Amino acid sequence: MENNIKQEIENTLEVLKKGGIILYPTDTVWGIGCDATNPQAVERIYKLKKRADSKAMICLVNSVKMLEQFVDKVPDPAYDVIDHSNKPTTIIYDNPIRVANNLVAEDETLAIRVVKEKFCEQLIYKLRKPLVSTSANISGEPTPKSFAQIAPEILKGVDYIVNLYHSKISDKPSSIIKIGNDRTVKVIRK
Repeated sequence: MENNIKQEIENTLEVLKKGGIILYPTDTVWGIGCDATNPQAVERIYKLKKRADSKAMICLVNSVKMLEQFVDKVPDPAYDVIDHSNKPTTIIYDNPIRVANNLVAEDETLAIRVVKEKFCEQLIYKLRKPLVSTSANISGEPTPKSFAQIAPEILKGVDYIVNLYHSKISDKPSSIIKIGNDRTVKVIRK
C-alpha cells in the first residue's frame, strides 16, 4: 500500500477510535463518516447535516464476512447482487445488529454497502467495524461532485479531513436495492 494511503488510514483511525467524525473519499462520492457502532458520533453527523435522525444513513463494510456480523440474516439474493454488481451497490437489510440504534431506520432496516475501493476497504478492515457513509452536504443541498464543492460548514464541522483524492470527480451515489428477509427485491435508486 502506498505510504500516503497508509499514513492517512492511521490518522483517520485515531480520530474514529476517539469517537470523531471524518470527511473522506468513498467508492462513490465524498462522505461524512464515523464508527457505525458509536451513537454519539452518529448523532454528531445528523446535527452537522441538519438532518432528521429518522432519515437513515448508509454503512460501509469491507467484506461479506463483516456484513454477516452486522445483519441478523443476509438474504440469499443479496450475495448474488454483491458478487455480480459492476458498480457500487448499497443493499437495505432487515434487522441490523450491533450498530448504533440511531442508525437503524424506523422499519428496523439499514443500508449497507460492501466496498471494493482500496482506502475505504483498508480503513474499515483496521477499524474492524462498519463505517457510516453519508454524502458530504447539508440535508436538502446537492451532493458535491468533488472536494472543491464541499460547503465550508461541512469542512469545519468534521474532526478530520482525509488528505487523499482531493482532485477526484465523483460520478454519482451508489445504486440502492432493498432485499427483504422474505426475498423480495425492490430498486430504490438506480
